[in-house]
Amino acid sequence: MAETQDDIEITEAGGNKSKLLIIIVAVVVLALAGIGAMMFLGGDDESAKEAEAEVAVVKQTPIYYALEKPLIVNFSEQSQGAVRYLSVKLKVMARDQVVIDAFILNEPAIQHELLMLLLGQKYDELNTPEGTKILQQQTLTTINEVLKAEKTSGELESVYFTSLLMQ
Repeated sequence: MAETQDDIEITEAGGNKSKLLIIIVAVVVLALAGIGAMMFLGGDDESAKEAEAEVAVVKQTPIYYALEKPLIVNFSEQSQGAVRYLSVKLKVMARDQVVIDAFILNEPAIQHELLMLLLGQKYDELNTPEGTKILQQQTLTTINEVLKAEKTSGELESVYFTSLLMQ
């Protein structure tokens, strides 16, 4: 019986090792290029920290403070000759306790300025939703001006009328 033996040639896959080496080098080069681009285009860390600080300020919880007594004035310009009165109760809102403390400290001056503002209102103009919104914005501006004059850091964010009576 004749045996035939097939010669099997065993060769090393040298081509596969070189392909693997090329792939690894390519991945490393791309990773380094990506890191370099991120550092170049990403900006400096200081601006990122400032942006985070600004976001942190916005996310603080609101702090409310209410004036206990209503502000009551009569209108300087009466509507159709009738005597008219205005009574306003309000709450203020800030996101920093320092601003609320400054508001409390300067409450007499703030009340005076608000009474002067309310005395200048006209019944017919204030008797509309738009007039009330304008008065609300003027009230916020007036209070913040007093706080700014007293060198308070920060300002009130909102003023809310909890009661607004006109008769």
